[in-house]
Amino acid sequence: MTVSLVIDTSTSRTSVAIIDDTAILWQGFRDGATAHGHVLPALAQEGLSAYSVIDQVVVGMGPGPYTGLRVGIAFARSFALARTIGVIGICSLDAIAALVTEENDFIIATDARRKEVYWAKYESGMRVGNPSIEYPLKLSESPLQIFGEGAAKYGIGSKSEILYPDLRAMAGLSQDSQNWIDEPMYLRRPDAVPTSERPS
Repeated sequence: MTVSLVIDTSTSRTSVAIIDDTAILWQGFRDGATAHGHVLPALAQEGLSAYSVIDQVVVGMGPGPYTGLRVGIAFARSFALARTIGVIGICSLDAIAALVTEENDFIIATDARRKEVYWAKYESGMRVGNPSIEYPLKLSESPLQIFGEGAAKYGIGSKSEILYPDLRAMAGLSQDSQNWIDEPMYLRRPDAVPTSERPS
């Protein structure tokens, strides 16, 4: 039995859960693209007041906007360090893909801001390649190119409702070390660049 504190801040939703293997003991979320910083500690405190014994931390590593993603990962790592327990990173798009049951081949897309989306393609429910960033207009044409007629796309700008990372799925993914990710998936280069890299 492994009790995990599971956190995701890769989207506009801040999600926290305490999960015993794959059974949810407690969960909560708040929506707000700029609220991660103050919402995450409050949600974690609420959950830990009910279940204080945690064996590991599982955190969504994105892809996601820099600030929100950084809040979740920094909190997860700090909490794990303070408790001297392990922290496991999981691709947040994979935890959304776990919610798709009616399709075998599909695309998951989330809001990357600046009129772009983070996306990844899945074949037979498994991610193929690494996540990327693209404009929705280009992505809306790509399902036919990737999968052929009838391909589905989930998330921002798709035919279905917006889906968010499923924390129970994230906890389940953490049980296989092949799913572990050590570094955040920011994907977009920062706006600020060294003087030597600026165009002359």
